Amino acid sequence: MRVGDQVRLDERLHTVVGLSGTLVRLSDEAGRASLVLLPHLLAAEGFEFLGQRDGSPVVAPFALLDTVPPLEAEKATAWEQHLLELESGRQSGIGAGAGPRPEYDPARHTLEERIAAKATELRALGWTVSARTVERMRTRYRDQGVWGLVDHRKTRLSSPTGRADERVVAAVAEVLACQLNESTGTRNRVRRRVEALLAEQHGAGVVPMPSKTTFYRLVEAVSAGTHAFGSAASRRSQARRPEGMFTPSAACRPGELVQIDTTPLDVLVILEDGVSGRPELTIAVDVATRTICAAVLRPAGTKAVDASLLLAKMLVPEPLRPGWPEALALSATLIPHARLLDIDARLEQAAAKPVIVPETIGIDHGKVFVSDAFIAACRSLGVSVQPSRPATPTDKAIVERTFSSINTLFCQHVSGYTGSNTDRRGAGVEAVWTLAELDDLLQEWIVACWQQRPHDGLRSPFLPGRSMSPNDAYALLVARTGYVPLPLSGLDYLELLPAVWRSVNDYGIRIDHRTYNCPELAPLRRQPSGLAAKGGLWEVHYDPYDLSQVWVRNARTGEWITVPWTHRHLVSTPFADFTWRRARDLLAMRGQDDTNQAAVAAAVDQLLTRAETGPDRRIAARTRAALEPARSVPALPQASAPEDAEDETTVLEQPSNVIPFGVFDAFTDGSRL
Repeated sequence: MRVGDQVRLDERLHTVVGLSGTLVRLSDEAGRASLVLLPHLLAAEGFEFLGQRDGSPVVAPFALLDTVPPLEAEKATAWEQHLLELESGRQSGIGAGAGPRPEYDPARHTLEERIAAKATELRALGWTVSARTVERMRTRYRDQGVWGLVDHRKTRLSSPTGRADERVVAAVAEVLACQLNESTGTRNRVRRRVEALLAEQHGAGVVPMPSKTTFYRLVEAVSAGTHAFGSAASRRSQARRPEGMFTPSAACRPGELVQIDTTPLDVLVILEDGVSGRPELTIAVDVATRTICAAVLRPAGTKAVDASLLLAKMLVPEPLRPGWPEALALSATLIPHARLLDIDARLEQAAAKPVIVPETIGIDHGKVFVSDAFIAACRSLGVSVQPSRPATPTDKAIVERTFSSINTLFCQHVSGYTGSNTDRRGAGVEAVWTLAELDDLLQEWIVACWQQRPHDGLRSPFLPGRSMSPNDAYALLVARTGYVPLPLSGLDYLELLPAVWRSVNDYGIRIDHRTYNCPELAPLRRQPSGLAAKGGLWEVHYDPYDLSQVWVRNARTGEWITVPWTHRHLVSTPFADFTWRRARDLLAMRGQDDTNQAAVAAAVDQLLTRAETGPDRRIAARTRAALEPARSVPALPQASAPEDAEDETTVLEQPSNVIPFGVFDAFTDGSRL
C-alpha cells in the first residue's frame, strides 16, 4: 500500500493520504479524514483495495473546448456545475459561507443517494438522464475534466477523402505519384488514367467512378501540398524533401561550416560590344554569422578555377574601394577592429566585412566543386569538404536561401532585372550594366546592406528578442573563438589552378593539341618526374581563361617554370579554353585538320577579330570579362624564346605584346590597403 492508493471502506471510496508505521490516514470523497490501524483496515467487512487511480491528476485540455460547438460547450459547463455540487454539496456561484442544499449534503446522504437526487433534479429540468448516466458523467469528469463531459459525436474528425471508395483513393494516389517527373497536366488527365488503372487492377466497371465534381474534390484532397497541378520544378523539389524532420545546419564559430553554391543571376549584363546575358554568381556563406565571405560573378559557364578564386578571396580582406563612404569601413562596426589589426595589418583600410577562414565547406555535386582542382585547393589550405546528398538542396539550405534574398534585396532593384522566370519578366528588359560594373555594385551592396542588415535567423541565446546583423554576430563570436589569418601569395594561387599530368618531350609539353616549350624545360626533357603514382609524369597547371602559358612544377626542386605556348605570337589577345575548342570545331566543320596548332591558332585570331562585330563576339566578351579582375603574380620568371629553330613544330618565336597572366595576390592587395 502506497500514498495515493484507493480503498473502499464502509461503502465509501477513500484515498490513502499518509502512512506511519501501522497507521493509515484516509480521506473520503467529501474530504473527511480518518486514522485507521492497518490490521483493522484489512479485517474490516466490505474492505476492498483498489490500488492507484489511473490518470490522476488529470489536466483538462482547455484549448480543445474552442473546437466544440457553442451549444455543446454550454452543456458541458452545465454538467460540470451539477457534478461539483454532487461532490461537495455547494452550487457554483454561491458564496463560501452558504451551506449545501439538504439533498446534497455529504454529511447526511451517501454518494448513491446524492446521485439519485441529482438525476431526479435533471429530469425535472427536462434532461433525459438516469442515475447511471450521472454516475458515468461523474467518472468521465474525474478522468478527463470538462473535456470528458463533451458529446464527442460533435468533435469527430472528418476524413479528407470523405466516403470515397478506398480503391479509387489508392488509384488517384498512384497516378499522382507516377506523374512526378512529367509535365504538369490537368485533373481530367488524372481522371482518365485512374479509370484505366482501376479497369486494369479490378476489371472494367467493377469499381464505380464518382461524379466529375466529386472526383475533382477527391484529387484536391489527395494532392494537397504536392504541387501536382502547379510548377513542375516545385513539385519535384517537394518530392525530394526528406520524410523525417529537418535538421538545421548549426555552427558555433565563424568558419566552422561554410556553404558554397552557384546560380544564374536574374539580371542581364553587357559582356562586351553589346552582348547581353545572365551571369553566374558563386558565393560562400558562413553558417554561424550568415556572412557572404566572397562572391564571384562570371559569364555563364563557371569553372573550377572560379571556385578556387572564390576560396582565395575569402582569405583576403575586402578593401574600402574609392568612392565608398567611411561608414562602410571595418573600423565603423562593432567588430573589434583595433585588436584584429594587431594580428592582421591588412585590415587597416578594410571594408566592413570580416575575413573568415573556413574549416569545412559544404558543396553540392556540381562538377565545379567536385573537380580535382577545387578539392586539391581545399586540401592544401586544410579545409574539409562536405558533399551534400544528391538532389537534396535542404542539406545546404542557408546558401540556397541567401540566393533568394539576393534576388529580392538586390537584383530586383537593378536595371536589367529579368525576374525568376519568363512569367515574371517585364516588357523590353535590357542590359544596362557591364559585368564589371555589376560586380562593383554587388560587392558594395554586400558590405553596405547584407553585412549590416539584421537577419531574423541570427539571434543570441542571451538576447533572443533582438536580431543581429552578420557583422554583429561575427563581433560576438570572434571574441570567444579568436582570429588566425591565413595569407596567400601568388604562388599559392597557382596551386588553386586546375592541373594535368604530362610528359616533357623534346618538343615540350602538349595539352589538347597545343605545344608549350621553353629553355628552362631542358633538364626535364625525357626524364621521369619520380612520382610513381603518376607514371613519372610532370604536374602542369593552367588557367582556363588564358591558355597562352602554363606552369610546370619541378618535382625535384619544388620550383615553378612558366612555359609559353609556341604559337602565342599568332594570337593578339588572350584566349580561353572554350575559345580554342570553338576554333577547332570551325576547322573540323570546314574539313580541315583540327589538330594543326598553327591552323587552330590562326583560326583563334580570326575568331576573336570577327567576334568584335560578328555573331561570335560573345566568345571575345566572355574571355575578356573573365580576365578583368585578374592581378599579376610576382617573382614568376617569363621564359625567353631560343634563337635556333629546327622545324615549325618546335620553333619558339619571341612572343608579341600579350596581356600578362594575372592572378590573385593577397600580399600585394594587403600592401595596397
